[in-house]
Amino acid sequence: MQSFKTAEQLAYDLRPDQPVYGFRPQVLEADAKRFMRLFPGKTAYAVKTNGEPQVLDVLAKAGVTCFDVASPAEFAAVRQAAPKAEMLYMHPVKAQSDIRLALETYGIRTLSLDHEDEIVKLTRVVQAMDIDPGQITVFVRLATKGAAAYELSKKFGAGPAYAVELLDRLTKLGHKTGLCFHVGSQIEDPNTYEQALKSADWVRNRMMGELAGLDIGGGFPADYGVDPASRGNGMPPLDELMARINSDITEWGFGDVPLIAEPGRVIVARAFSLIVRVMLRKGKRLYINDGIWSSLSDSWTGKITLPARFIPDPAIRNRNGDRAKVVPFKVCGATCDSVDILSRPFWLPETVDTGDWIEIGNIGAYSLSLRTRFNGFYPDTFCRIETPFDEDVKPEGRASLETMDGFREAAE
Repeated sequence: MQSFKTAEQLAYDLRPDQPVYGFRPQVLEADAKRFMRLFPGKTAYAVKTNGEPQVLDVLAKAGVTCFDVASPAEFAAVRQAAPKAEMLYMHPVKAQSDIRLALETYGIRTLSLDHEDEIVKLTRVVQAMDIDPGQITVFVRLATKGAAAYELSKKFGAGPAYAVELLDRLTKLGHKTGLCFHVGSQIEDPNTYEQALKSADWVRNRMMGELAGLDIGGGFPADYGVDPASRGNGMPPLDELMARINSDITEWGFGDVPLIAEPGRVIVARAFSLIVRVMLRKGKRLYINDGIWSSLSDSWTGKITLPARFIPDPAIRNRNGDRAKVVPFKVCGATCDSVDILSRPFWLPETVDTGDWIEIGNIGAYSLSLRTRFNGFYPDTFCRIETPFDEDVKPEGRASLETMDGFREAAE
């Protein structure tokens, strides 16, 4: 993997026509260690967020010894990067064959579920393999409500009363039992965790056995920045948020229960940027060589504020406009699909033109996991960048909801 001091040096040396991921392993290591320092329990990195081999390698070397996995492919990826790491199979709905693979081939002994039929699947495998049920800890996933960019309880989670039934059934079968929840991705209200803990406490006070663990899931927000057009003051810094969560854990009586967290975004978001090229400027539209079917699905949803840094092509001699003037541009992706247009304008210097590059920061979470091969476009070039994105030249713009009035004015 080639290494460059900055994204600007990368662009000028390589002059790439294809998107390039700028990987900052030192940032990934620092953010992982920071979270582990702030959380009092076990940190299980959520592999779905970014399961690239180089990410898992850095995390393993940084001291992450536990991973939240959801599929056989993720089992294999973690085993390759960290042969001795613990894996938690926390997808609530599983194929019976995958349960057997997890238990038999990978030695996984911690799983989650939210329905009685999943207990049936697990029991069949455990009995067929003649495993002592007491060796397996089963977490029942609670449905939660709260404010997050991506709400996750519409698909998974048992109501509190049903959770008690599931826990009691698992206890009678001889399993150790725990409770887990996931408040959503990129939470927007610190009270979200307290509400989930309140529900977990209600269940604990009514269940038959003792809790072997409490998994508070993910949702810990990455620092993308606050859109000036959005309401509210944004989330508190991570150290303040974690102090609040830890205080809530103690207040609700879970301080002596083994704790697990499944961070994803907060660990890997800042570790990557994306360097794209402007293939065409058409008025106030920029056509770039990436898009919603590749690295920018988060920007398509309009729920994430991504910073953008202008990298001008020095070969362009004559430019129109004032570089100091930052204006909104509609950004169109690389594919032939007319849906491939970002929902937010990017605010960039008025002088941006065909052939220039744009570095989009904090792209490490989900961008690589969700890219597709649609239309034959699949960005897969990586370079190391030494300077952290937020320590380089200040970004000129951002993907913003600041909107349509300002956008129309600039377009006229």
